[in-house]
Amino acid sequence: MSRTIGKNGNPGHRSVRSFVRRAGRLTASQERALATLWPQFGVEYGASPLNLDALFGRRAARVLEIGFGNGETLVEQAAAAPETDFLGVEVHEPGVGHCLIAARKAGLTNLRLICHDAVDVLELQVPAGSLARINLYFPDPWPKKRHHKRRIIQPRFLELCASRLEPGGSLHVATDWAGYAEHIDEVLAASPHFACGERREHGGDQPLDRPVTKFERRGLGKGHRIWDWRFDKT
Repeated sequence: MSRTIGKNGNPGHRSVRSFVRRAGRLTASQERALATLWPQFGVEYGASPLNLDALFGRRAARVLEIGFGNGETLVEQAAAAPETDFLGVEVHEPGVGHCLIAARKAGLTNLRLICHDAVDVLELQVPAGSLARINLYFPDPWPKKRHHKRRIIQPRFLELCASRLEPGGSLHVATDWAGYAEHIDEVLAASPHFACGERREHGGDQPLDRPVTKFERRGLGKGHRIWDWRFDKT
């Protein structure tokens, strides 16, 4: 079973990626989940827009989560909002396998997963104006200055997100890196596509309309502060 496609399916103009593929080791249970549960929850990456109504078998509000890690919080959100459809995108197969196992245990019918780069998915698979919300929780901060160009929060990415959000849709972002928080404030303030609806800086006790994540707990253990935003499409 193929869960991604090669270079011929990728947009040719992108050379800088916001992630590095880690050679994570699949457990036996994750391997089984990828083999047996992918047909139920998985969506193959392709170069044409998805029919989301057909994919979920209904018409509903849709939430896209970019880089869901092991999927625990994604599954938690989907279980808490059965009236909403959730589409999760993650590049690391062990995390996808873990999420598949959790989705099965939760008995979810409103969750689908894609194992590929989220920017490619947004560009080619997500229809314009089809999302009510995009979640981007604790993306790689790329703290070294020479790597700042790899940060996913950039003007072009914001333009892409805005085009995929419906009128009144929102982009939710969280980070535990002060330098990245400054970058996010700066880039979003200059964006003509979003206005800041809410911003919180806290010590892990005030997450903004989201569960606490694994990466958040790790950052808090290091003494980091947490920044949360809701940016509304203008």
